[in-house]
Amino acid sequence: MSLAERPKLELHLHLEGAAPPGLIRDMAREKRVDLSGVFDARGHYHYDDFLGFLRLYEAVVSVLRTPEDFRRLTRAVLAESAANGVIYTEAFLSPDFCGGRDLSAWRDYLAAIRDAADEAERQDGIVMRGIVTCIRHFGPDAARQTARCAAETADDWLTGFGIAGDENAYRPGDFAWAFDCAREAGLRLTAHAGEWGGAQSVREALADLRVARIGHGVHAIEDPALVERLAEDGVTLEVCPGSNVALGVYRDWRRHPIEALRAKGVKVTVSTDDPPFFHTSMRHEYDRLAETFDWDETVFAEVERNAAQAAFCDEATRTALMKRISDGGD
Repeated sequence: MSLAERPKLELHLHLEGAAPPGLIRDMAREKRVDLSGVFDARGHYHYDDFLGFLRLYEAVVSVLRTPEDFRRLTRAVLAESAANGVIYTEAFLSPDFCGGRDLSAWRDYLAAIRDAADEAERQDGIVMRGIVTCIRHFGPDAARQTARCAAETADDWLTGFGIAGDENAYRPGDFAWAFDCAREAGLRLTAHAGEWGGAQSVREALADLRVARIGHGVHAIEDPALVERLAEDGVTLEVCPGSNVALGVYRDWRRHPIEALRAKGVKVTVSTDDPPFFHTSMRHEYDRLAETFDWDETVFAEVERNAAQAAFCDEATRTALMKRISDGGD
């Protein structure tokens, strides 16, 4: 089976961050929104550093104003993922960007996103689940409101809760109430850590937020005891190598620690994070991993099983995913 044909599972995808530039340009034109500085001469998203990326992200989100906008967005994102062989994706969704954390508005946005996801599953065979995500640099009070939205809409489709944004803003413990609220509602938990905050941020996320997965987590490699703990406890890392290289977390693919972490027994998965911002796709990630670390079919099958086992889905869906992996995606 070729890398392009392999059935891929993605656990770390920001819905707004996966917006195709062409879609955003069309929406901006329709709404007469000025996006000066958002695109480079080739029509790609343009930023200089991580904080610039965050500002750019929020500029892109400003074009997405209605549930119908998010329906169009979801359909476009899932079509692109399916074209890259993705059979299952978990997308980060934020009530901050969908109705300003108002529960009634959030329900309308969520219904539109789910409608598009159902259509994509019927037409493209890709299964989606949602993870509500609070934005770290918006602060703990906003996170509490986001958690309430998540708790009120948790079900077998909206299955997780997490946190993203600037890792240098606040401490994980500042968001403990939000995570406790989500946990009590039956949501599974993940947190961005170890991308910019170092190994200690991973330790704090595990201790203070009690998450099952870590988004990125790559700086854990700097702490051998932490790596051993991740392996022993079966904590799954949602690793996004192309994102890390594009943002300068690591200078190049050869220096990226995904293989070192895997070799030490840590459960790693592969995702694209915000693919058009980083000029990547799941096929591109697979190609670079094979080229850089000589990953073969056995390794990719291991990573795909890791993702299926760590997915925030019900057991029937997990069983179906494992079968599709073993059957080659059919």
